[in-house]
Amino acid sequence: MTQSRDGEGADAPVRLERDSLGERAVPAQAYYGIHTLRALENFPISAVPIGVVTDLIRAFALVKRAAASANRDLELLEPAKAAAIIQACEEIEAGRWHDQFVVDVIQGGAGTSTNMNFNEVIANRGLELLGLPRGEYRALHPIDDVNASQSTNDTYPTAVKLGLCFAIQRLLAAMADLRASFEKKAFEFARC
Repeated sequence: MTQSRDGEGADAPVRLERDSLGERAVPAQAYYGIHTLRALENFPISAVPIGVVTDLIRAFALVKRAAASANRDLELLEPAKAAAIIQACEEIEAGRWHDQFVVDVIQGGAGTSTNMNFNEVIANRGLELLGLPRGEYRALHPIDDVNASQSTNDTYPTAVKLGLCFAIQRLLAAMADLRASFEKKAFEFARC
């Protein structure tokens, strides 16, 4: 349920989204939606957005892509919807849209805000891929489609574990470089 309105005066264009608490104006250019907007208002703790944690963002996209593939294979998700979700996730994995993951890294709700931020970004990017405007959730819904067969209690811990694996791989590579540098210096100074 969206509407767009022109920026009147200093107002930027918005789309109207509705949830069980009512209707809110979401920035028209945003891929996130009303749940994320509410999280931004309710949990302004560190002023550091989750999008800066790139290993977690990549991992969350992998989890969402895997769920969409499984739901498609189980015939719980229409192939066109699954394809849009999968492509949106692949774009996120490749580094796109990270600026749209705006909820605080420290948040209440055990990761629900992060999960919903993902669901909305993926849904809205998926809608664009289907040729539809952002916010047309009747065609591709953040909860019913993107989050199908999932729970924050599943997705968040899984994404954190995968994200840690990615970070550890980078750490191991950096440690190998450091070791090689120390060995080089040891050889140089051994001749002194």
